[in-house]
Amino acid sequence: MEGSIDIQQKVLPEYVRRAKEGDTESFAKIYDMFFVQVYRYTAFRVPKEVAEDLVADIFVKAWEKLHTYQERKNVPFGAWLFRIARHTVIDAYRTHRGFDEVPETLVDTDVFNRADTKLGRDEMLSIVNRSLDTLPERYREILLLSYMADLPHTEIARVLRLTEGAVRILKHRALKKLEDHLPENIREYRAVYAV
Repeated sequence: MEGSIDIQQKVLPEYVRRAKEGDTESFAKIYDMFFVQVYRYTAFRVPKEVAEDLVADIFVKAWEKLHTYQERKNVPFGAWLFRIARHTVIDAYRTHRGFDEVPETLVDTDVFNRADTKLGRDEMLSIVNRSLDTLPERYREILLLSYMADLPHTEIARVLRLTEGAVRILKHRALKKLEDHLPENIREYRAVYAV
């Protein structure tokens, strides 16, 4: 996977440049690169039916605002895109206050994310979701960007406008706090969510 990330980082600037010039095929390639990360991040914040619409909105906003992205500001494109995603989710909360942040019925179909535990995937997800709900917003945000969006610390720092060191510290504290909120029988699976 790391090799594919390296390849993406090499071709992404060219796709962004072309997309800024109006090349929709290049933007489609950007969409394909980031869709899964943006969807995971969004789906863990809002119900599935809302997440699908929000992801579409995020990419529409990215297309419309692409001309404002400046590579020279030393902000990776992914961080810029996740700022849009984060603000879109926040705006959705302001207008749709009737939904839970993490749906209890959410099932991640990605085979690499399966919780291989005796409790079962659905029960594990429900327990972790309830535990995440007990965390302060900043801790939840760090964990979602790190584990659901799969962003590196450098990009999380840029999304949240923090230093990379602050991200590492907050992530460590968030994981510790999450562990404290998990039931005793799940703590043995700490390796699943450890740094």
